[in-house]
Amino acid sequence: MQALADRLKPLCQQVAAIPLRDCFAADAQRFDKYSLQHQGLFLDYSKNWLHADTMPALCQIARDAKLAEWREQLFSGAKINNTEQRAVLHVALRNPAETVLQVDGQDVMPWVHAELAKMGHFADAVRSGNWRGYSGKRISAIVNIGIGGSDLGPKMVCEALAPFQPAGLQVQFMSNVDGMHVDEILARLDPETTLFIVASKTFTTQETMTNAARARSWFLDSGATDTAIAKHFVAVSTNQSAVVDFGIDPANMFVFWDWVGGRYSLWSAIGLSIMLAIGPTQFAELLAGAHSMDQHFQDAPFEQNMPVILALLGVLYHNGFGAEAHAILPYDHLLRSLPAYLQQADMESNGKTVQRDGTAVTASTGPIIWGATGINGQHAFYQLLHQGSRLIPADFIASIRTHSSSLEQHDIMMSNFFAQTEALMRGRTLDETRASLLAAGESPDMAAHRLAHMVFAGNHPTNSILLDDINPRNLGALIALYEHKIFVQGVIWNLNSYDQWGVELGKQLAKPILQELRDCQPVSAHDASTNGLINRYCQRKPSQHGEAD
Repeated sequence: MQALADRLKPLCQQVAAIPLRDCFAADAQRFDKYSLQHQGLFLDYSKNWLHADTMPALCQIARDAKLAEWREQLFSGAKINNTEQRAVLHVALRNPAETVLQVDGQDVMPWVHAELAKMGHFADAVRSGNWRGYSGKRISAIVNIGIGGSDLGPKMVCEALAPFQPAGLQVQFMSNVDGMHVDEILARLDPETTLFIVASKTFTTQETMTNAARARSWFLDSGATDTAIAKHFVAVSTNQSAVVDFGIDPANMFVFWDWVGGRYSLWSAIGLSIMLAIGPTQFAELLAGAHSMDQHFQDAPFEQNMPVILALLGVLYHNGFGAEAHAILPYDHLLRSLPAYLQQADMESNGKTVQRDGTAVTASTGPIIWGATGINGQHAFYQLLHQGSRLIPADFIASIRTHSSSLEQHDIMMSNFFAQTEALMRGRTLDETRASLLAAGESPDMAAHRLAHMVFAGNHPTNSILLDDINPRNLGALIALYEHKIFVQGVIWNLNSYDQWGVELGKQLAKPILQELRDCQPVSAHDASTNGLINRYCQRKPSQHGEAD
């Protein structure tokens, strides 16, 4: 097949020839042509480098990559994670109960819904006060102990759906193995009213189990007995013997399956913290929203398919124009952790240099995903977006209705949301800048001195995603939208988006180094830099009593 960059070259030449502001001036219908809605989500992609035949040409690239066939394999349970010989079925976790889906000759849907029912019964017991701590007090704090996909997804969703949580129940997330992070969380807790969720598929993840052991010691040091652990610790795992050894009642162990990847697992028992926070009914709405996007992705023609459109635009900029990064800019405090969540979802999925068959990639893959809440970003890094030398496409995300009590503040925020995409698209010419300065009373000499610094090139592409409001259903659809975007780009780049071997080597090397740090003898087995750093650390680190060794 013709190289991707070569196929994109004529499209790039075409769309680069006419600035976006001229495209809007020439076509009063551009917004209507390049926007679409799915339930509570609205996508405006008109501020992109598109002409009439651009999207059809991009869709043909997707067809030639056999996207429809790969999509069918994804939803049917084929083992598209070829390096681990696993199906990729996070989509099954949000299927209705009546769905039949065979994996290795067994219908997995009864398992899925049995586990959801078990989670629901437990969540109802805790939220109602029927489940109480060892001293008889009601549970008022949930602490999810996990890392990576066992942390980022549940944390992001719980923050986003905070308005749906009861006032008397706080949910916190412990992921960083740094003792300061753990100290900070434990200092706010009452052991008699805290429930810990230890989320680790193998129950051997170093960071998670280190933090879990620390929480267990803190709990026992408070005066609780070993038997009380069963009332304050539950597990999300598949390793029952390790769970029991920890002191957790196996009846309070929630499971998921090897066809659920960590960064796609918030829909599974890994989402137990979410269900505890918002309740089983709203958790079902979250699943229903994601399922609705699954259906849209399966059924809509490529040219009218939200995940496909976002993915193809990303390919155009990344592989056609060399854009190395993509910004996620939510204009809603509730979505403040969405950029970090999508960093893992995208970069761990498509940050690959090897194709499915083990050969080297033939196109650039895996753009850098980054971002922050938009209002804060305007006073931090938007200078680079507007006047920097890099092309950085961006997704602007906001909700029409707010959970805030101040509609005026929401209008102020939304005015910035709309203004920033307009400014990035339009820019400001030299003549417009001069006229603006003179109209403000600047002298011609001073205006001439400042002119060059105040010109905005514009023509920066953006997508705008408007949610009717932030609720479980719309959030589920939004997350699934990005999941499928990542999948589409992986298909076009011929990647296995569902393994993550790149995280393994550092973990393996850390194990012998940890022993060296415990022994604190001079080391020479590594390269000179690593040897020197380890030796310096050991020479200067404090003893257990707080004094330097």
